[in-house]
Amino acid sequence: MAVTKQQLKCCFALLLILFSTPALSAVLPEERIDILYHSYDGGGVKIDGPSVLVRKSLGESVSVSGKYYVDTVSGASIDVEAAGVDVNSAASPYAEERTEYNAGLQYLNDRTLISLGWASSEENDYDATTYSFGITQTFFGDLTTISLNTSYGDDVIGRNDRPDFERFLERRRYGINISQILRTDLIAGFSYEAVVDEGFLNNAYRQVRYRDPTSARGYSYQPEVYPNTRNSDAYALRAIYHLPNRRSAIRGEYRYFEDNWAIEADTIELRYTHSLQDNWLVELKWRDYQQTSADFYSDLFPFRDAQNYMARDKEMGPFNSTTLAAGVTYTLPRGAVPGFEKSTINLFWDHIQFEYDNFRDVTVSPEEYAAGEEPLYEFDANVIRFYLSFWF
Repeated sequence: MAVTKQQLKCCFALLLILFSTPALSAVLPEERIDILYHSYDGGGVKIDGPSVLVRKSLGESVSVSGKYYVDTVSGASIDVEAAGVDVNSAASPYAEERTEYNAGLQYLNDRTLISLGWASSEENDYDATTYSFGITQTFFGDLTTISLNTSYGDDVIGRNDRPDFERFLERRRYGINISQILRTDLIAGFSYEAVVDEGFLNNAYRQVRYRDPTSARGYSYQPEVYPNTRNSDAYALRAIYHLPNRRSAIRGEYRYFEDNWAIEADTIELRYTHSLQDNWLVELKWRDYQQTSADFYSDLFPFRDAQNYMARDKEMGPFNSTTLAAGVTYTLPRGAVPGFEKSTINLFWDHIQFEYDNFRDVTVSPEEYAAGEEPLYEFDANVIRFYLSFWF
């Protein structure tokens, strides 16, 4: 698990946006096939690979789905020890692959949609299995939709350099989503999610650094130590407004996150979509994310074993990110792909800038900078998603 959590989360979150949207009414998903290539490049790490999603209805009440997803990770992360090699002071190359399989079943009964899901992912030092359940109900002539969902995850963490290393993590999630059609041109929604994680929560390789006057560079390293539990809550408000020209729409979202590690985060996102003629759809997006620090995070601790819990994962410290994105969808003429009612070609690009307020770039020469005075770390990342969609 050498790649940083934030980089994987960015890529995975974008895929979630692609392959799932909030339920606005209790109906079966459309029958379709999505074939995707995704790429993330930033911070010395490259993540890419294919994904295939298939949804098929069995009669009028049942829909099944399956997804195959691959992450091929390579690069030289600045803050992770990969395969037992210390890369905190000199980024070292590594490569690994994560393969994920998903299966889902949805059952529709009148205005109620029940969903069951299973996901399993494997990589050379991390295995994860997730089970999910959800129920969606519409009210008041389908103007109001309420969705409840929960999931349970069971992870096994290892280390490439230590065959005897084995740790466990349990993940529980509970959520509610409410969508309301306020007018023919305005939809609003609210969501809440509670997360309870228990077990081994830190990276198996990452270390923290502490001041060490006996070291030539002024600091040394020791393993991170995290609490065994983490509870978090997230609240989100969103709205979609169709402009009077009926060819454009604006979507806005605000999300607030907090956990028992003292991290608080705010996310603001705006999207604009516009249809050109009958075949083209263009999307522009701006997103801003701000986060505070965990109470046991430090870029440089004063001495070894300075406190009970210690973290130097830069995603545990204060930072902000800004995303600018653009995308285009082209709908092929009917009948262009034999056997399918509708087909689209889609290309999306996201440019993300990360700035860390208390994480320093220790790859610089120790002769030029004293410990704790190195430049603050920042980097840019690019995410590309190219996919084809086919409706039965």
